[in-house]
Amino acid sequence: MNTTVLLIKDTAISGDTTKELQAAFQKAAREMSMDDNVQIIRVSDLGIYNQGVVVKVLPNNIIYANVKPEHVEKILKMTVIEGTPIEDLLLRNVVAQTRIVLRNCGVIDPESLDEYIGQGGYVGVSKCILDMTPEQVIDEMKKSGLRGRGGAGFPTWMKWNLARQSKGDVKYVICNGDEGDPGAYMDRSVLEGDPHSIIEGMMIAGYAIGANQGFFYIRAEYPLAISRIEHALKQAYNAGLLGKNILGSKFSFELEIRLGAGAFVCGEETALIASIEGKRGTPRPRPPFPSDKGLWDKPTIINNVETLANVPVILSKGGDQFASIGTEKSKGTKVFAITGKVKHSGLVEIAMGTSLRDIVYNISGGVLGGNNLMAVQTGGPSGGVIPEKFLDTPVSYEHLIELGSIMGSGGMIVMDETDCMVDISKFYLKFCVDESCGKCAPCRIGGYQMLGLLEKVSDGTATQDDIDTIRRIAFTMQKASLCALGQTAPNPVLSTLRYFEEEYRQHVQDKKCRAGKCTKLITYTINADTCKKCSLCAKNCPSSAIPGDKEHGYTIDQAKCIKCGRCFEICKFEAIVRA
Repeated sequence: MNTTVLLIKDTAISGDTTKELQAAFQKAAREMSMDDNVQIIRVSDLGIYNQGVVVKVLPNNIIYANVKPEHVEKILKMTVIEGTPIEDLLLRNVVAQTRIVLRNCGVIDPESLDEYIGQGGYVGVSKCILDMTPEQVIDEMKKSGLRGRGGAGFPTWMKWNLARQSKGDVKYVICNGDEGDPGAYMDRSVLEGDPHSIIEGMMIAGYAIGANQGFFYIRAEYPLAISRIEHALKQAYNAGLLGKNILGSKFSFELEIRLGAGAFVCGEETALIASIEGKRGTPRPRPPFPSDKGLWDKPTIINNVETLANVPVILSKGGDQFASIGTEKSKGTKVFAITGKVKHSGLVEIAMGTSLRDIVYNISGGVLGGNNLMAVQTGGPSGGVIPEKFLDTPVSYEHLIELGSIMGSGGMIVMDETDCMVDISKFYLKFCVDESCGKCAPCRIGGYQMLGLLEKVSDGTATQDDIDTIRRIAFTMQKASLCALGQTAPNPVLSTLRYFEEEYRQHVQDKKCRAGKCTKLITYTINADTCKKCSLCAKNCPSSAIPGDKEHGYTIDQAKCIKCGRCFEICKFEAIVRA
């Protein structure tokens, strides 16, 4: 029997974790005397979500969804031994993506150097150090049009060229794996699923700028990603791909790992540098920029995981091929973590220029529960809210900026008619207030003041003057904050005011929340004509705010009601009225 590989990915919240299923496969393989012929590997991404635990069988390329322990023996017997697919488990209609960054995720064993090399790994760096000058490498990056995928979208070649031209015998390359946006896990998936591609990208960057030392900066909350990178580094050193005189050339390169403590502000490059140096992670004014004076005052480039994952492909296949994908100013692909009110949440990689409508409806299956789509939020806490009327907008740096949002690192949240835009603004602003380092007054004070005014809006105590003050503070923060955290924190607020100002007016003037999310503006009552006096609401009220009996009926004591909505949710007869 030839070797069969089973790739397991837990793609939804379910009772069966990948570890449990992996153990079940290993136990069954031993009992069936198949130990030497079956490899069971946990992977970070298979491009399939909301389908329970997914198992991909190689080399058959058969994909099963919603796999449970009771299916294990059947899969081994029918698919692995007999080569027959199990129709009931078979996953069909998988939407194709353009996968460059995620090209190896779910395809190879992330802990196998041989499999990475078998997929064309380390061809790009070999080509660089053996056949190209650093200037030629940078020129190839320029042809590709690759822009930084960490948020700002700065041209990668330009950043490298600035560091190349900076004077200094010692230079550094840093991989930013700090990924702090709520709900984001793009970089983690690549670190876990294809660690050698990031190592190779850093080596190419080091060769291009004249650096012999690099650092991974990964948040400590990513233990599997850290473990995979550590394992890949050992393999690369043992194979002579890292260290002195790589592949017999004059190029030497060393890599180390530094762990981040989870501070969102350390995604900003000068704060990240301070953290690696052992200092408190706070930004510093620029210039000088890190490309001139960075880590330990030496020229330094910082690229995020997704940016670096593109680099080996560009060097092995050519910048022109990469540039053939995407739009005029936004080349290549972008990885998004799609969450919110969407049927198939998860990680997708799409060509730049793909419309938001295609992403929501074709790739992600549409809006959950059949509700109407209200908006799509991109860019995480630094991004903006894009209303439904702009759903045909192509995803690109320039188009999103025109709408008051940004690409960011790749968070995308779909919102429907049950979402309140004031509540959404509060959520993102509170995150930025909590994560502010406090170094500069515009961010430290302005964010807190603006959040307090938003609280007044959601409580129904704000005035139109408060809305005007929110705008003034937001514009001040954008202009005067020290780093991008403070400069972009107002974006969600300003974009919701731009497109959904009527909702703010409803809160301020009518004391109403359309979506019913602002609890202080909600009143629950019982309609005596439709109430069946079943007592279900009274029994489930956490604050004992529903007095009465089955003979006389029930009422809601407004003084005791905490507006939790539990009665509204459980009433089978729609007798609870929310106003």
